[in-house]
Amino acid sequence: MAHSLSAKKRVRQNIKRRAHNRARKSVVKEQIKSFFGALGAAAFDKAQEELRKTVQRLDKVAAKGTIHRKNASRKRSRLTRKLNAARASGKAPAAAKA
Repeated sequence: MAHSLSAKKRVRQNIKRRAHNRARKSVVKEQIKSFFGALGAAAFDKAQEELRKTVQRLDKVAAKGTIHRKNASRKRSRLTRKLNAARASGKAPAAAKA
């Protein structure tokens, strides 16, 4: 248990930051699920729009420091490759996972 005032304040800050970070990560995960939903339905225009939104969210979360910027870049790249591969084959991927 924290005893000094600064340590107690640090605990309060950490609780708030953890809540913010978890909320941001949750929003990104929901956006990725939405992208895979559109991709699974072979709605490539909708999937393209969802990818754009997902990339925006990833970049914003990375800018806030919740996830590392290279982690965001890697996810962006993998999602884009999945969309391009699905478009090239002309059908929905068998197992759409991040």
